[in-house]
Amino acid sequence: MAANCVSVFGAGSWGTALAILLSQGQRPAVLWGHNPDHQAALAGARCNEGYLPGIAFPDSLRIEADIATAVTASPLLLIAVPSHVFRETLKRIRPFLQAGQKIAWASKGLEPDTHQLLHTIAEQELGEQYPLAVVSGPTFAREVASGLPTAVTVSSRDSAFAEQLAARLHTETFRAYTGTDVVGVEIGGAVKNVLAIAAGIADGLGFGANTRAALITRGLAEMSRLGQRLGADADTFMGLAGLGDLVLTCTDDQSRNRRFGKAIAAGNSAEQAFTDIGQVVEGAKTARVLHELAASAGVDMPISEQVYQVIYANHDPHKAVRDLLQREQKAE
Repeated sequence: MAANCVSVFGAGSWGTALAILLSQGQRPAVLWGHNPDHQAALAGARCNEGYLPGIAFPDSLRIEADIATAVTASPLLLIAVPSHVFRETLKRIRPFLQAGQKIAWASKGLEPDTHQLLHTIAEQELGEQYPLAVVSGPTFAREVASGLPTAVTVSSRDSAFAEQLAARLHTETFRAYTGTDVVGVEIGGAVKNVLAIAAGIADGLGFGANTRAALITRGLAEMSRLGQRLGADADTFMGLAGLGDLVLTCTDDQSRNRRFGKAIAAGNSAEQAFTDIGQVVEGAKTARVLHELAASAGVDMPISEQVYQVIYANHDPHKAVRDLLQREQKAE
């Protein structure tokens, strides 16, 4: 086990980008993925042509198909898988964990069946003996892998671990801030994906910049309402994991969720939009969870609710926007 090595679990675009980042400057890193054939292709090409074409792997990045080897290779494990397979990934990792290891994740979302935040799942599956942290913020995988300036938040109830992980992520172009509000960071990372679908729908319908700005602003308000109801700090939503990530995903077509919304606005079915995008659209899954979670928590989330209605109840996108505009007038 190399002292400065980090093992990344999840060989999609985000996991690959993080592995490239972590292996810069000849620092050791391991990238594991669940598909052996895909891992063999990555090892042979020294590039993830399917997700990040043209971006070569640093020499210090090792591609690994065996999960036991990947777990035992590093004292620090970073999980970057879709939220709906987060628990399954922890279950696969757990038998090989060793004393002193630390676990972080850069996954965003809520567990579909239980509505649970990812740190709760980690505590259930791993117990309390391993320090835990979440990495979130306004990040597009290609820009991180290309070395473009980026900033994120590392949040953990273990401040020493947050600082250690932030230092390990740091490069000349990548900056990590630290905090302790795990709940707020996770809520921000989940809800912004749903709001990005709303922004994509609105832009796809041609409603313009005024509408987009209103959606971002009022979306931030409902994100904060839910977060505070679940114990988060309101200030978190004004930072990188809240407003920063929300602006990013609502305004740039590198966002799968925004592209999904635009496809829906163009008259495509959800199934066709999923096929065309070819990657997991976290916001579509999260919209259903938020519909149920907001109801059970007694939190008003009108924009997220209309996204749910469009995707799962065949609500007309034009009518969804009209319904939002015709809500009862009230003070901001």
